[in-house]
Amino acid sequence: MDIVTAQEMYERDQAAAEAGLAGTMLMENAGRAAAYDLVKHIQKSDRIIVWIGAGSNGGDGFVIARTLLNLGYTAEAVQVVPDEKIKGDAAVHKQIFQASGHTVKKWTDVEDAEGYLLRADVSIDAMLGIGVQGDLREPYKQIVQHCNEASLLRLAVDLPTGVPADEGVEEFTAYKADYTSVIEAPKLSAFLQHTQPWYGQWSVVEIGIPSQVSPAVRRSMWTVEDVKRTLPSRDDHSHKGSHGKGLVIGGSLLMPGSAAMTSRAALRSGAGLIAIATEEGAVPSISPYVQEATFVERETMELSAYDGVAAGMGIGRGADARALVHHVVTHTKGPLLIDADGLYVLKDFLGKLEKREEPTILTPHPGEFAHLTGRSIKDVLLSPFSLAEAFARRYGVYLVLKGPSTIITAPDGEQRVDVTGNSGLAKGGSGDALAGILLTMLMQSESMLDGLSSGCVLHGHTADRVVQQGRSKVDLLATDVIEGLPGTFRTLSSSIT
Repeated sequence: MDIVTAQEMYERDQAAAEAGLAGTMLMENAGRAAAYDLVKHIQKSDRIIVWIGAGSNGGDGFVIARTLLNLGYTAEAVQVVPDEKIKGDAAVHKQIFQASGHTVKKWTDVEDAEGYLLRADVSIDAMLGIGVQGDLREPYKQIVQHCNEASLLRLAVDLPTGVPADEGVEEFTAYKADYTSVIEAPKLSAFLQHTQPWYGQWSVVEIGIPSQVSPAVRRSMWTVEDVKRTLPSRDDHSHKGSHGKGLVIGGSLLMPGSAAMTSRAALRSGAGLIAIATEEGAVPSISPYVQEATFVERETMELSAYDGVAAGMGIGRGADARALVHHVVTHTKGPLLIDADGLYVLKDFLGKLEKREEPTILTPHPGEFAHLTGRSIKDVLLSPFSLAEAFARRYGVYLVLKGPSTIITAPDGEQRVDVTGNSGLAKGGSGDALAGILLTMLMQSESMLDGLSSGCVLHGHTADRVVQQGRSKVDLLATDVIEGLPGTFRTLSSSIT
């Protein structure tokens, strides 16, 4: 599923028009699809108010109100702008609404809005769409304020009024939806930490724009279905060397668990062989937890002997850690994943990454990415898509920017988004487990981007499954996720044994 900016959505609409799809037809499709989506959240006994503004979103509102009335729901269509603001395709659908025997109510003042809300159980926002620039003007601002304060179910079409479609906007006033029916493709703001909550829950409805004529977008969601489609299979005649020989460089005397969890997660994900390079004093703590792994000395480890290397977890941030990561970056010939403490010390020699010929994968959370880029965490959270793309292109790396919406970016700028997982993952060790899964996937996948994207989904989807099966988001541990991987693999592919 593509993820679009406001401009990219406009280009899709234009492409559809050039292909002969009339705007009135697309508006009919959008309104009817949204209406049938929204009624899943509405009871027949509910009294519904549909707030209708100018532009395409308002036109969708007329179709939604007509569809609801045709289905036997009790709905009022309230136009919040003067008649002269209803133009083009929206005006056509207003005429159809009235010709169908329905009355368009008018918003006049604050008291009027309060009256509508007092007799409503459900509010549907079809006021403003992707064209919002700057803060809301009246009457939208007052209506939004009263809707947000009212005790009713708030639904929205495409995106809630006032929410910017794109990233980079910090301050805004918006309708606080409980659920949003997104038209055709999710916009960037559906995945940003400060704007996503205004959508509530959301899903996408398709409105008939032919994919063949839609301009290409190199930004998409990666789902469980994509994992099923691309997950490497295991041949009946394969052996341990067929599934990747990986090296985990991590852990220390005071932080042995990080390397242990990364290694166990890699093995649970299907790696054939895993070796661990850690401090000698940490071996007794790690070996009982990962009995299948072997150990090598950091001073004599042969980096060229492995199909993939994961480094940085639990190594500390001192001079020794810096020297270790520098050595790994400059001497590893195969794919290299750097995580956790490794990202902290990496900043001093980021330029070395450009000289690597094999894939480099960095897996920061927003704080670590802010450290790498010299930006503030707030900047990262406001504009994660553009900052991640610029960084990945600049240094020629695959960047896994972790969060509730994890953004995976390839060196050429293509991006995937994973929205699986839950707040139980906001706990120490979750990143270590993810690093192990990614290590296996980068060793086994034909496409590096597909493999990393699938690894993120495997991690988040497993966390969701474990919570559904008895754990809570409060007590969920990274080790629970690791031990939940077998169940995930069983459900995803019958070819995995």
